[in-house]
Amino acid sequence: MSNRIEDTFGSMVFNDEAMKARLPEDIYAAMRRTIDDGRRLDISAAKVVAEAMKEWAIEHGATHYTHWFQPMTGITAEKHDSFISPSKCGKPVTEFSARELVRGESDASSFPSGGLRATFEARGYTAWDPTSYAFVKEGVLCIPTAFCSYGGEALDKKTPLLRSMEALNRQAMRIIRLFGDDKTTRVITTVGAEQEYFLIRKEDYDKRRDLIYTGRTLFGAAAPKGQQFDDHYFGAVKPPVKAFMDDLNDELWKLGIFAKTQHNEVAPAQHELAPVFGQANIACDQNQLTMEVMKNVAARHGLVCLLHEKPFDGVNGSGKHDNWSISTSGGRNLLDPGDDPISNMQFLVFISAVIAAVDDYQELLRASVATAGNDHRLGASEAPPAIISIFLGDELTSLLHAIENGEEYRVTDGGEMGVGVHVLPKIPKDNTDRNRTSPFAFTGNKFEFRMPGSNCAIAGPNIFLNAAVADELCRFADELEAAEDFDSALKALLRRTIAEHSRIIFNGDGYTASWEAEAEKRGLSNLKNCPDAIPRMKNKSNIEMLERQRVLSKKEIESRCEILLENYVKIIQLEAAAMSDMINHDILPAALKYSKVLSDGAAAKKAISPRLSICMEEKMLYSLSDLTDELYEAGIILDRDTVRIGEFDNVEECAVFCRDNVIEAMKRARNAADSIEKIVGREYWCYPTYGDLMFGVR
Repeated sequence: MSNRIEDTFGSMVFNDEAMKARLPEDIYAAMRRTIDDGRRLDISAAKVVAEAMKEWAIEHGATHYTHWFQPMTGITAEKHDSFISPSKCGKPVTEFSARELVRGESDASSFPSGGLRATFEARGYTAWDPTSYAFVKEGVLCIPTAFCSYGGEALDKKTPLLRSMEALNRQAMRIIRLFGDDKTTRVITTVGAEQEYFLIRKEDYDKRRDLIYTGRTLFGAAAPKGQQFDDHYFGAVKPPVKAFMDDLNDELWKLGIFAKTQHNEVAPAQHELAPVFGQANIACDQNQLTMEVMKNVAARHGLVCLLHEKPFDGVNGSGKHDNWSISTSGGRNLLDPGDDPISNMQFLVFISAVIAAVDDYQELLRASVATAGNDHRLGASEAPPAIISIFLGDELTSLLHAIENGEEYRVTDGGEMGVGVHVLPKIPKDNTDRNRTSPFAFTGNKFEFRMPGSNCAIAGPNIFLNAAVADELCRFADELEAAEDFDSALKALLRRTIAEHSRIIFNGDGYTASWEAEAEKRGLSNLKNCPDAIPRMKNKSNIEMLERQRVLSKKEIESRCEILLENYVKIIQLEAAAMSDMINHDILPAALKYSKVLSDGAAAKKAISPRLSICMEEKMLYSLSDLTDELYEAGIILDRDTVRIGEFDNVEECAVFCRDNVIEAMKRARNAADSIEKIVGREYWCYPTYGDLMFGVR
């Protein structure tokens, strides 16, 4: 098994091994300088790389190439061009130039821009990102690229992600130089995205218009069995699911993705895949690719992979835990406490910067994971609450408290140590329980951001996290570089930072009402839904920080806010329209058909027993009649409010209307429909039930 993995792993990727084997030494060295140090690749070198990449791709079955990019749709985009061109004699020859590798021109008019360009301003450009390896997928050479407008504004998520990584590199390098490190050449952010998902049978999916249109069930009464026994979590994987997982691993390994951990999750039919950590840019690309491969592999097995944050009401939704850390070019984790005092002090600087960043820019981080689907999940006793807080564990929290107050720090073995620069103790990595309710938890040498939803493009939260930490490090470096006494200035900086931002640290149960009240007293934001959260992206402090770190301009930030709000409105509008369609064409007809069955049954009983005052069928019929009337009226209100969505000119006002009116109308309609489902006989019901969907794969 191991030999097979070693032979196939990365076989469909034009990775370092492929480049080293196919490029001349000087060209390979130039490529490494481009990848490792961000140096520009000369056009003559790009020609050699393009030719080698083309030959490699053709050998691996590719007939076309594409610039693979990530517009603001949340998914990837690609336009395929073949390698063939006509020769003078009319026969085909294969060509792939440096220009075709480095830059492409795409019609940008149909991608979301948030007002960055008008419809008639259609030109957009894709630019090769050599730090993320090209790969072959389904006969196409996919070249990871950035996507920008004719005026240079970012129209994607890769461009600002690369900017944010460079910003953090700049500021982190200033800090580590202050600690005497003159060997490190670069600091990178690393990410590992745990991916949760559901698997259901394709035949059931095809019978549910809500799943087809929206990715989630808009109706559905609870099944007799849900997740109440906790028997699915880490349970034995069923053979059809195991076959899917095996196939998925093979496909991901070929693409150089280190798929590592797989298991059943809490809800029935829910599972998780976790990769090994990687450089943030590559990890974000690979997570997008992972989601696509999951869906394709599921189809081959007669299954459908659901990546919606909340596909089923009443059971856990799906998240994507974004494990984030910072490392040097030499592989040293800057969020690892280390074994010696100097490492500890450097660690405390970096972790203090993260604490300050999450506190100062909590609303920006909350906005980065705000989607219509995630509104159903956050705070639902299955995912973190909408309040941003940091879990550090008792040991680290006690140490920071001691530093803040200038006290002796009592270590876990009972001894005492001062908190001066040269006498800090070793901090154990795993000295505390994990807090599953924390949105942002320290887990030994990394932070786990647990708020992103399952289908979230993780570039978004990582852009803002990188930028915010970079800004705090910049402030730290400015102060320490100007200090006459580094040790004294460092101690004062740590003490002040911890004191100013301790409100964001919370190690308790984030699900309790008492925490919500406590968070309000601390001045922490509680942005429970998209209309509350997304506009906070445009806060003056957020714009100033992102511009200061050269990650996003004010215009680009405002455009992203516009796109996210428009997307929220479109999703609610689509869900409302899908509900209306199902009410009128599925649920009411099923209810009326069953009403006829009940009516006929009641008439038959009365014919046999004329003195019977009221029978069971009549009682059921009265209940069903009341519910169908209720559903019909709810549908009318839903249709009316859906029409009103188009009357708004201001997208923020429209989003608030959707939240306060349309979603409430949807809830009323669902309550009535789900009650009808509990009465109508199974053979008369119009689509697969929750029991069919969640327990159909066996």
